[in-house]
Amino acid sequence: MSERWAMIVGFGVILNALSGFAESNVATPADLGKGQAAAVICAACHGGDGNSAIAVNPNLAGQHAQYITKQLMNYKSGERKNEIMQGMVASLATDQDMKNVAAYFAAQKPRPGIARDKALVDAGQKIYRGGDAKTGIPACAGCHSPNGVGIPAQYPRLAGQMKEYTLAQLKAFKAGERANDNAAMMRTIASRLSDKQMEALAEYVAGLQ
Repeated sequence: MSERWAMIVGFGVILNALSGFAESNVATPADLGKGQAAAVICAACHGGDGNSAIAVNPNLAGQHAQYITKQLMNYKSGERKNEIMQGMVASLATDQDMKNVAAYFAAQKPRPGIARDKALVDAGQKIYRGGDAKTGIPACAGCHSPNGVGIPAQYPRLAGQMKEYTLAQLKAFKAGERANDNAAMMRTIASRLSDKQMEALAEYVAGLQ
């Protein structure tokens, strides 16, 4: 075999190998039907369509699929701590199972939230949109967007989220109890928020649409 021919054959082998690698790593599309079936176990806490009826449990309807998938994976790995969720996610055997569930909830229509305390809403709006230069608190809108829809994967949708849940997460970041999702940044921000400011932010985002 000539040297030139050997090079051609070798190059062809490499191309075939790369092609096979690429095909094997193509993401499998999420299956909403399978996701809905698997999400039955989530209904008691998050509602069948992802709109929770329990204040301390988050709404999942309309949340970014990438973000939900990441949370499920973090619960499964133990990076995010919650005994109930870690038990629930154990039934999702593969990453694809988690992607299917996430895609199902992401496709559901979120129910509009309600903010009830105008004074808290006004205070929360100022921090959410403009931050607090005196204490070094950045505007939440910079990462979660002005209307609270967030940025897929990295920054979650906050609009319409349960006040009690949002407040609990801010407190968890402040206490150092939550270690995933830009934890260093969120811990720093939360550490500069007073209890009243956290309550105001939670009230404000509950009414965002």
